[in-house]
Amino acid sequence: MITGKNYIGNSLSAKGNKTYTTFNPQANTENKTIFTEATSEEINDAVDLASEAFKAYQRISGAKKAAFLNAIADEIIALDDELIQTYMSESGLPEGRAKGERGRTIGQLRMFAELLTEGSWVEARIDPAQPNREPNPRVDLRKMLTPIGPIVVFGASNFPFAFSTAGGDTASALAAGCSVIVKSHPMHAGTGEMVAAAILKAAQKTGMPNGVFSNLNSSGIEVGQQLVQHPKVKGVGFTGSIRGGRALYDLAAKRKEPIPVFAEMGSINPVVILPKALETKAETWAKTYASSITLGTGQFCTNPGLLLGIQSDDLTTFAAKLSDEIVQIAPQCMLHPNIHSSYQNNKEKAQQHENVKTLADLDIAVAENYAKQAVVTVDGKTFLENNQLHHEVFGPFSLLVQCENEAELEKVIADLEGQLTGTIISEENEISAYTNVIKALSNRVGRIIFNGVPTGVEVAPAMQHGGPYPASTDSRFTAVGQDAIKRWVRPFSYQDWPNELLPDALKNENPLGILRLIDGKQTRETL
Repeated sequence: MITGKNYIGNSLSAKGNKTYTTFNPQANTENKTIFTEATSEEINDAVDLASEAFKAYQRISGAKKAAFLNAIADEIIALDDELIQTYMSESGLPEGRAKGERGRTIGQLRMFAELLTEGSWVEARIDPAQPNREPNPRVDLRKMLTPIGPIVVFGASNFPFAFSTAGGDTASALAAGCSVIVKSHPMHAGTGEMVAAAILKAAQKTGMPNGVFSNLNSSGIEVGQQLVQHPKVKGVGFTGSIRGGRALYDLAAKRKEPIPVFAEMGSINPVVILPKALETKAETWAKTYASSITLGTGQFCTNPGLLLGIQSDDLTTFAAKLSDEIVQIAPQCMLHPNIHSSYQNNKEKAQQHENVKTLADLDIAVAENYAKQAVVTVDGKTFLENNQLHHEVFGPFSLLVQCENEAELEKVIADLEGQLTGTIISEENEISAYTNVIKALSNRVGRIIFNGVPTGVEVAPAMQHGGPYPASTDSRFTAVGQDAIKRWVRPFSYQDWPNELLPDALKNENPLGILRLIDGKQTRETL
């Protein structure tokens, strides 16, 4: 049952008088449950409890933490259709999307459980003492990754499961050995509370310390600000707008003890379509990208918001076919009236810029909160001169930039802000002639795609979901895949430490049986 209260560890709390409701964008009505925003007292209680819980949780074995993560997955599955219906009522997203995203969330939890069970992720490094080394003896040095402390996770509006309460940030932080406080997203607070209850039920079943997880309600920015500024918070995970992520980043940097903010923010995900690909498959790629632009109502962080090509008759054919195809796709509901309104405003602003021409703009009556997809175009010179055209339009929208030649194409790419993804559409024998374009694109993105679409982020060890600013605040890290755990740890060394007092990962006997780097060689052997 959804209570509308805050979870301070295992306890429900509603001390405040500021309340709000969620909204059903499909029905265009408010949902019934009233949520109570966390007070400053409740924020302090949650952080204090998380800090105490961390002292115990960081020492719990990987096997036991893995059991906790698997138990969370089991409890989420047990919520069954009630959770799916709540998700749909707060997001306007269809049942298939809800179940798919739930499956992704379960998969992430189990992936980190497997990582913990195997154990080598701690990157144990051992350089044994060499007392007889000349001219100076070498001390015994042993290093591994260790958790940094309580983490605040901000739920994302566009992924109520996979990037929210039990999503990738929470799963990876818990796997690292950090306690977690979620600042629930106000658009899907009911979904968040149900998942939070599942996490806490799993924590109690597996014997985790009270305070290893808390869930706080908030309709505005104040709760998030207080959490980031709290001296006992040691890291932040955020998925959302550039404005929101940068504000948190700046708050964290101004603290007496600055802390890392791993924010995944805006991206227009440029797609470069090379001439021969247009010559042979313009219509095919136009149809493919009409689907990609409108997928999920364009509300994915990897939506292809920027298409780049060199002026030609084939590019004109592509533009015409894309325009025809995209208006054939049925409009879809956006996540919230505010997101729909922002999309409409930003789309209209883009269309009103000088030299921007609208190629397609759906012109039919649609239901409330349904987005009308659009494609506009501009020449390369105008795009270079107007940075406003670089801004993300969150929704089913894309801008086609028609460059005069390869040199201008390369310049446009080099002038872009950092992006999550970049894509090259090419014939097999064509790409080798565009090495400078590829190099320029690689310098601006975290992941480069060949002959595909950017929409879709596989949860896999080799995935990089991050990129140069403002795609993310630290391009060295990923928000998706096993390496997401590295955001919540720091390297820690022991020098000449007694073997019996070392963590199991660094003991001579290697009781965990993990892969370690000993004297520069990877091995599972004992010392």
